[in-house]
Amino acid sequence: MNYRNHTTITEFILAGLSEDPELQPFLFAVFFSIYVITVSGNICIILAYNLSSNLHNPMYFILANFAFVEICYVSVISPKMLEMFLADRKTISFYCCAFQLYCTFLFGTTECIILAVMSYDRYNAICRPLLYNTIMNKINCTQFIAGSWFMASVNAFLQTVFTFTLPFCDDNMINSFFCDIPPLLKLACADTWVSELVTYFVGGSLGVGPCILIMVSYIQIILTVLTIHSSSGRKKAFSTCTSHFLVVIIFYGSIFFVYLTPQSSESVYQNRLTSVMYTIIAPLLNPFIYSLRNKDVKIAILKIINQNVACQRK
Repeated sequence: MNYRNHTTITEFILAGLSEDPELQPFLFAVFFSIYVITVSGNICIILAYNLSSNLHNPMYFILANFAFVEICYVSVISPKMLEMFLADRKTISFYCCAFQLYCTFLFGTTECIILAVMSYDRYNAICRPLLYNTIMNKINCTQFIAGSWFMASVNAFLQTVFTFTLPFCDDNMINSFFCDIPPLLKLACADTWVSELVTYFVGGSLGVGPCILIMVSYIQIILTVLTIHSSSGRKKAFSTCTSHFLVVIIFYGSIFFVYLTPQSSESVYQNRLTSVMYTIIAPLLNPFIYSLRNKDVKIAILKIINQNVACQRK
């Protein structure tokens, strides 16, 4: 590698979403509310699964694990982001930045793979109903989730190592609201082609691969649903899949835009806003999409609330 003269960077400055100081309190209030709602909503899904015996099946087991990942994912980014809205110096230490990048890829990649597992679950439920309980048994579901975490941890480790072993120049301004690979690579004092290669091929395979599996699963699901003669049967089958597919579009669409499109100085602000979609907005929408469109989850949550109210009255 051809290294330029550089000094040791001990901290980075996060540009944030906006440089306007008058907007900071407003943005803090908005994103603090989003964070509280996101965490609360996903906790409700986890509690509904654990406290409702009628939800103890593969689909809701995977959904509860997905909700846990969402809580972790948004909690890696939002607290530091909220701190930056109120701080005079919007800095993050070198090692905290590395840790945030690792956790972001760990939870983000896990989410990608679990979304694919969810589509595989729906494929088996609709296209292979007689084999569903055999294929999606508790042991297999646990292995799917454990495998998701393992592959994500490997990807996160590689992305972090190949990014933070690069030397960084005097410029330490990260043009984002969290530590992410594209803005970090722009600060490097060396050729970044190896890091970019790892990002596109290792990270891309764990992003594009699950996306392809999701697309194939849903093509099969649609073809199978179209053969159902009962209109109520078709409606029920589609209703169990549309919510999941909506989450996939929001999450994958914004990620592919940020990581797989050419970067330019004009697109920095646009990339920040797009990053908000998959780091902040998608985790916020997921509990509403899955609970409001899912009768079983709504009934379970209402039952838990009524039980708590009855206990407090006693």
